[in-house]
Amino acid sequence: MKSTVFVKPGKVEIQNINKPKIQKDDDVILRIVRTCVCGSDLWAYRGLEKKDENSQNSGHEAIGIVDEVGKAITTVKAGDFVIAPFTHGCGHCAACRAGFDGDCQSHSDNFSEGVQAEYVRFQHADWSLVKIPGQPSDYSDGMLNSLLSLADVMATGYHAVRTANVKLGDTAVVIGDGAVGLCGVISARLRGASKIIAMSRHEDRQKLALEFGATDIVAERGDEAVAKVMKLTNNAGADAVLECVGTELSTDTALKVARPGALVGRVGLPQNPNMDTSNTFYHNVGIVGGIAAVTTYDKKFLLKAVLDGDIHPGRVFTKRFNLDQIDEAYQAMAKREAIKSLVIPE
Repeated sequence: MKSTVFVKPGKVEIQNINKPKIQKDDDVILRIVRTCVCGSDLWAYRGLEKKDENSQNSGHEAIGIVDEVGKAITTVKAGDFVIAPFTHGCGHCAACRAGFDGDCQSHSDNFSEGVQAEYVRFQHADWSLVKIPGQPSDYSDGMLNSLLSLADVMATGYHAVRTANVKLGDTAVVIGDGAVGLCGVISARLRGASKIIAMSRHEDRQKLALEFGATDIVAERGDEAVAKVMKLTNNAGADAVLECVGTELSTDTALKVARPGALVGRVGLPQNPNMDTSNTFYHNVGIVGGIAAVTTYDKKFLLKAVLDGDIHPGRVFTKRFNLDQIDEAYQAMAKREAIKSLVIPE
């Protein structure tokens, strides 16, 4: 089968490898219907984090058809259409029961990889896979894209608003205009925020943010951005902040635009583990968030919201590629020519 391999920084390619097999009783083999490139995939691609050359790709978002199931699988069968979340919770540990299955305490190998391929072995699948009614042919192209977003970015955007405790009538600031940040805008609107300030410097992303529900756009960065947000909030600051980038600058900005007592929902993968957050003490600002509870959110309400047409997160996919064009898909995102690259095995 075809699978993406990380060759070196700046290059991924398709190689032919053996189709995966069931190795454990709770494995499922999935035939990939749609996958994509994530912003986190770009860290190694840009050479900003270390990754072994000629290693398996880090692709982790997919929808697919169940091809084969292990002996312990009771919830899905061959032929079922499913969302493959990037996390693989068990559904019964303390973390999963509390709605934080991204931090499942039962499984150390809790994350997907290698899904930019024709098939993938999905581990710990019995509870974590999310069944979609019907078959891919039952859905429009746009709906399939929105279903794919539920494997990561839509759930991650929602995780930011849940942990930041966005409430009806709140002012929310969304830092980051990638797919997660844009899904954060959707999520803030879902939770009833009356003012949603999206930080974005790119016209196409600004436009989409406004269509998703943003009320204001801040294109500045650093202290200029903080000053503009404070002006937009009558110098009060935001009731909730969604940090969807992970850099030191974005985190610093998030803390400075939050009003005293506000929470910063951080879902951007932290790039500097030694960031100074001591100022949170003097302003009673809390930093919360982390890995999204994808299965929980999808099963409880996000899948229904997509199927009912209440939200359309699939619009973050602005360019499409087949597997043989995988390096072009990475390049499009690295060069900001695409908000998110859709990849369809053909």
